[in-house]
Order: sequence, then structure tokens, then C-alpha cells
Amino acid sequence: MRHLNSSMTDITPNSTFLIAGIVFVTIAVIGQSKLGFIEINPGCFGRLLALFIGISSLLYALGLLNFSGGTLDLLRTSLTEQVKQGISSINELLQGS
Repeated sequence: MRHLNSSMTDITPNSTFLIAGIVFVTIAVIGQSKLGFIEINPGCFGRLLALFIGISSLLYALGLLNFSGGTLDLLRTSLTEQVKQGISSINELLQGS
């Protein structure tokens, strides 16, 4: 029973980002509101920022922004190869002129 209780109360990063995303998107959509003793007045920039943070959190929770270490290494090596090729192409153009 103790194991069951501990696993039910564990908060995974995906759940945290999902809850945060829903909260931020709700703030962006509702805007100015008063909920009991809490008053939310984000303004235009605050609503846009809340929308950006909310959508980013939801995408991360869905796994669309969740990059592993191997993926980041592959992306880094690919970008460095493209930069090297671009620099060599620019050098060839400059030397050929």
C-alpha cells in the first residue's frame, strides 16, 4: 500500500509541464480576471508571453520539444558540417572573383 501511495503522488516532468502549459494558456486566453482573492491582470505583453510559455510547455509535455542527448549531438555535428561547407563555398567564391 505504501508503494501505491508514493507512486500516485510522484509528479513527473511531463505532468508538471502539462499543468503549467494549461495554466499559462488559460491566463493568455482569459486575460484580466478576478478569482476570489486572486487578481490576474497580465496586460498585452504578459498575455503574449503567457501564450508562448504555455504552448512551449504543452509541446514539451507532448514530447515534441523533448530532445535527448544523442539528438542534440547529432544536431550539433550536422550544423558544424553545414557551417564548414558554407565557409568553404564562400572562400571558393571569393578566391574565384
